[in-house]
Amino acid sequence: MVLTSMEMAASSHLPPLSTFKSVSSSSTYRAAAAAPFFPFRGSHPSLRNRRRQCFSCMAVVSGSSTVPDDSLKERTASTKQINITTRHEVPNTEEPDAPESLDRSKMIRVCDKLIDVFMVDKPTPTDWRRLLAFSKEWDNIRPHFYNRCQDRADTESDSGMKHKLLRLRRKLKEIDDDVVRHNELLHVIRNAPSEMSEIVSRRRKDFTKEFFVHLHTVAESYYDNPAEQDAIAKLGNMCLAAVQTYDTATESIEALNAAELKFQDIINSPSLDVACRKIDSLAEKNQLDSALVLMITKAWSAAKDSNMMKDEVKDILYHLYMTSRGNLQRLMPKEIRILKYVLTINDPEERLGALRDAFTPGEELEGKDVDCLYTYASCF
Repeated sequence: MVLTSMEMAASSHLPPLSTFKSVSSSSTYRAAAAAPFFPFRGSHPSLRNRRRQCFSCMAVVSGSSTVPDDSLKERTASTKQINITTRHEVPNTEEPDAPESLDRSKMIRVCDKLIDVFMVDKPTPTDWRRLLAFSKEWDNIRPHFYNRCQDRADTESDSGMKHKLLRLRRKLKEIDDDVVRHNELLHVIRNAPSEMSEIVSRRRKDFTKEFFVHLHTVAESYYDNPAEQDAIAKLGNMCLAAVQTYDTATESIEALNAAELKFQDIINSPSLDVACRKIDSLAEKNQLDSALVLMITKAWSAAKDSNMMKDEVKDILYHLYMTSRGNLQRLMPKEIRILKYVLTINDPEERLGALRDAFTPGEELEGKDVDCLYTYASCF
């Protein structure tokens, strides 16, 4: 009986994530806004009509990214009676039972076997993603599998099993759609690595944690081909760097836009006291960010050297500048404020004594007028 790569992957141990190491120690994968992306030596999924080298999926990689020849031969010999094709395997032209030529009865048996694999042997969505990523034949089996799930559910008398079959069909279809999208995106970046930044800017929402996990899973399917793994590792590092650069730029733009709105709100205040209270309120809410302070500082710096602004305007901007700076100093940790004060002492012995006193454990004392320290330190 001919088994598919889906069945084989279900019955074998896939290479562990720790097996695949990054091309360089400085290039590691991290997931954006989520769990880290593990470093690996991976491989990009090639076009489906590209033929790959044969290997036995029964080989278990442990501690290295290649399989020793002796181990490979022994494991292959032990599974000689099973004909398996995977994403990498060159189809056997002498084998009459290729998946595309299976008759209806044989396809039904294959689908029933896969249903058992998905429901019993590999029942988690994570397992399903790995199996779909490893399979070369899934494109041929896909429509028959979903039809078989529906047919079995329609004829099933057990309501519990009927529900399980329908749930498997629905959930696997969702995961299958994700895998198709990930493969399509991989194909795009593989064909145009020089346009990585443009691709990320257009399709940033597609570069999710699941995409990078899929990239890692596909890489594992090439554990017998270090060259391919190195190639996709470099591609993945480029992709991740482009995503991080895009996110950083976007965050900076968003921060500037938010700071501009806050600044306009402060400037449009009916009086100077109201404007200063708005700055104090932002500081209390921890919303007085460096972008807003920088914007106020630039406004005051441009105004004080200009001979086209009234003194009243300069005075208002100066008060806004000092208020924002004072609030920013309040947000500074007291240890930093103390060190900044110590650095203002010119005498070396006096400075050393003040530094020794600052680092000597003792009782924490705080006076009523706590603004004196940061106000004094901020002047230097």
